[in-house]
Amino acid sequence: MTTVPSYLAGYEDLYAEDPRQAALTWFRDAKYGLFLHYGLYSLLGRHEWVQFREKIPVAEYEKLKEDFTAENFDADYIADFALECGMKYVNITTRHHDSFCLFETQQTDFNSVNSPCGRDLVGELAEACAARGLGLCLYYSHGRDWRHPHAPNNDEWGGSARPDYDPPEPSYAYGDDHDLSIYLDFMRAQIEELLTGYGPLAAIWLDGIAVPLSGDPSAFRCQELGRSLRVPLPGALRLHPRHAAAGAGILQAGIAGHGGLCRAGAQGSRLGWQAGRDLHHDDAEVMGLPGGGGGQALERRASLGEGARGGPSELQSVAEHGPAAGWFD
Repeated sequence: MTTVPSYLAGYEDLYAEDPRQAALTWFRDAKYGLFLHYGLYSLLGRHEWVQFREKIPVAEYEKLKEDFTAENFDADYIADFALECGMKYVNITTRHHDSFCLFETQQTDFNSVNSPCGRDLVGELAEACAARGLGLCLYYSHGRDWRHPHAPNNDEWGGSARPDYDPPEPSYAYGDDHDLSIYLDFMRAQIEELLTGYGPLAAIWLDGIAVPLSGDPSAFRCQELGRSLRVPLPGALRLHPRHAAAGAGILQAGIAGHGGLCRAGAQGSRLGWQAGRDLHHDDAEVMGLPGGGGGQALERRASLGEGARGGPSELQSVAEHGPAAGWFD
């Protein structure tokens, strides 16, 4: 008997016929979810791009790991909050552009388990979401990394590939010493860890598309990655955000316009969560986005602490459009 993911309750018959279509239909119907940005940058409270914007050297930024306790990160509380607000899924930054991971990984010691936190935060949230029938979406910075020595450099790539360090960042590999394939292998191994360790997933959200778009996209081996995603994710969506403000593209799918953008304060402040329980137009920005899906994006400003800024994102569903989108199929 086929086991249907808890978040697809009510879609059992469609799931039995076509898991992918069941997921797409669920996502169109869901319309509303929580997008949680959380990581080392939360300790500073000046946006998740603080390393890039303030050109903080890698060695200095890495020191934040020793202060990362996540003492108030309560996955059950987060999931209950999402349900109380009428949300249908939660998306969390498993690894943002700073390369710090909120999950247990064998690829790097730059992660929450190897910090004073000592916990797999993604795993905790996965359990909380599954117990409540919430879809779990995992954000991962695929195209952009500001720490890995062999991630794209500014000399060959745009899209804010690296902070504009002067003098150059000494931990990066340059010239003939730089090998993008080393980073791609690292990235793919981490994505496989996420796909196989925290399922069933509602979606994998791959960010940083502006970097491969700035050069030769084939160098990122996206089609190869896309084929590998089909095996562990038979019914999950594969999404790539395109920020409206950057004008990077037009929506490719009618499931766009979802999600709530929510940035966490230091150590996962619960005070901010409490302030976010009453969601009205006077304290949240609710807007419809183009694309035919009728979904809404909600931006909670400063809902988990100070320094929250940002705008809605548009989604491209490669899962729905396949080769026409050209990235992961």
